[in-house]
Amino acid sequence: MSGQYSNVNGVLDLEGTIGDKQYLPREMKKLGYQTAMIGKWHLHAEPSAFDYYKVLVGHGGQGEYFNPVFIEKGMKYEFPATKNTETIKTEGHSTDVITDITLDYLKNRDKTKPFFLMHHYKAPHDLFEFAPRYKDYLEDTFIPEPASLYDNKNNGSVGTKGYNDELIHIIGSSVSHRNTIRNMGMHMGIDQDIPDPEYTKLAYQEYLKRYLRCVKGVDDNLARLFDYLKKEGLWENTIIVYTGDQGFMLGEHDYIDKRWMYEESMRMPFIVHYPAKITAEQRTDAIINNTDFAPTLIELAGGKAPEYMQGKSFKTILETGKEPEGWRDATYYRYWMHMAHRHANPAHFGVRTKDYKLIFFYGRYWVDTDDPNAEWNKKSWGNDFTRHTPPAWELYDLRNDPKEMNNVYDNPDYAQVKVMMKEKLKALREEIGDTDENFPHIKKIVDEYWDK
Repeated sequence: MSGQYSNVNGVLDLEGTIGDKQYLPREMKKLGYQTAMIGKWHLHAEPSAFDYYKVLVGHGGQGEYFNPVFIEKGMKYEFPATKNTETIKTEGHSTDVITDITLDYLKNRDKTKPFFLMHHYKAPHDLFEFAPRYKDYLEDTFIPEPASLYDNKNNGSVGTKGYNDELIHIIGSSVSHRNTIRNMGMHMGIDQDIPDPEYTKLAYQEYLKRYLRCVKGVDDNLARLFDYLKKEGLWENTIIVYTGDQGFMLGEHDYIDKRWMYEESMRMPFIVHYPAKITAEQRTDAIINNTDFAPTLIELAGGKAPEYMQGKSFKTILETGKEPEGWRDATYYRYWMHMAHRHANPAHFGVRTKDYKLIFFYGRYWVDTDDPNAEWNKKSWGNDFTRHTPPAWELYDLRNDPKEMNNVYDNPDYAQVKVMMKEKLKALREEIGDTDENFPHIKKIVDEYWDK
């Protein structure tokens, strides 16, 4: 939405609000596009920059899977929704309903103008409530298990386990019994008395099948959208971008959910369809991140990204498959929330190149919870913000260890790599302005442990 990093746009966590920094639709309108936002919004502010919107409300702002409730542009209501808010109630599964709304919008839009539509599903967010028609999908299929589900080898650090493994039962929601506060079997109806590894096997199969049934619903509904575009003669001249706001852990390292800087969570799906300019089945290993999305879409639409956007357009990479001179060789990552929502992931940041990944777990909430006068959400569900976790570094050799099973931070053979990656991390933090000057309790930890 902003083309900016979190420290600049101000949305550090799920309690943050985008406010008036809805830059992407504003820039698209300048280029003559009619703009629409349909489905999941989850940004705690009215999506007012769009010409039209119909977005989910309820369940913390992300809506319900079944019989979802919406608010629509032009209605009278308070945002976020309250008991007195006027809403639109629907029937059915959210993936189907959101597609119906989008098809209705496409059929009734001003067809004399080009359109910019953001079509957002709730699925496959946990707890993976799929449409009833998919209940038998994959029922008799065995889903292969990742080896790290059972043996995590040398992945992690004291930042993820504790000094004597005292944190392994609370950090990072799991598939197995490991996390005693939240593991997937608790939500999948698996008998808690079944011992591991049988419990893990049962929980994993149920978890993956529910997840994939949700994804199947997305696939089938996208087919409905694509069929409409083809029928209306829009298929060849519509740029379609399929992506997500993060990846997802599907049992790797015995983790579920997202938040981690590990590959399965950090890497996002990104597929672009544009027959006029982009060759089918072309792939690139160029490093992009989600600050680049807005600048790229603006340039594809014939505009130029404004200077206040920190991301860079990768239009040239899409069209040629080649990285332009000076393209980034590393990307920055940060997870601000710290021990939130019973998933209990420690706050961390890091840098990833094509060859290596360096992560620093600093283990503090972004508000100084030790300050008795600090204002923060002390009642939010499932958060353990006050628990400080041990600071720790992790370094992975992605070429030789793509599944990140061996933290080589303390390996003397990687001493020069460690120095090089810290230099990149420092430079990136300075470049984007994320140096924790406004968070002295975090900066103190970073400074103290930088050279350790």
